[in-house]
Amino acid sequence: MISSDDNKYKKLFIGLIFDALGMVSYAIPGIGEFSDIIWAPISGWLMTRMYKGRIGQGAGAITFIEELVPGLDIIPTFTLTWIYTYVIKKDKATQVVTS
Repeated sequence: MISSDDNKYKKLFIGLIFDALGMVSYAIPGIGEFSDIIWAPISGWLMTRMYKGRIGQGAGAITFIEELVPGLDIIPTFTLTWIYTYVIKKDKATQVVTS
């Protein structure tokens, strides 16, 4: 059985790969903008599958927009969502419980 920590780090690894794929468009001049048109809806959908609920929906919309707008591919949206979900949000939940 896969522990929650294993799943957490699996999501981080997959997110890093997806962020790298989103940045590939910088490596191919001229073709990059066209590939973003294809990658934007795919990345948005993948985000909603990786993170359920409001976090996934919001992050999916942000990812979609970030991939469509030229020059924003450098933002590692999948990694930032992982940090928010497993570091920031977790810390907030711990603070509420201990208060």
